[in-house]
Amino acid sequence: MNTFLKVLLLVVVAIVAVKLLPVTLALGCVLGLLLAGLLLLGLSIVAVVMVASVALAGVLAPIWIPVLLIVGLIALIKKLSAKPAAA
Repeated sequence: MNTFLKVLLLVVVAIVAVKLLPVTLALGCVLGLLLAGLLLLGLSIVAVVMVASVALAGVLAPIWIPVLLIVGLIALIKKLSAKPAAA
């Protein structure tokens, strides 16, 4: 009797799933289109931010390039003057 109820329950679930299939497919298509739209919007926002950061880096190049050179020179001097660690 227990097995019969399990089989009957599986048949009822299968019938309900088949009846709800069009609604599920429609909802999946709508959600997929919404996700694709948000992805395109997100990619365009990322592209705008990247272009703005490249433009900002270009405008600020007279400031950050000499600062980068000085920091690199200081790091090189510190590395060359460091004593080797005792083993």
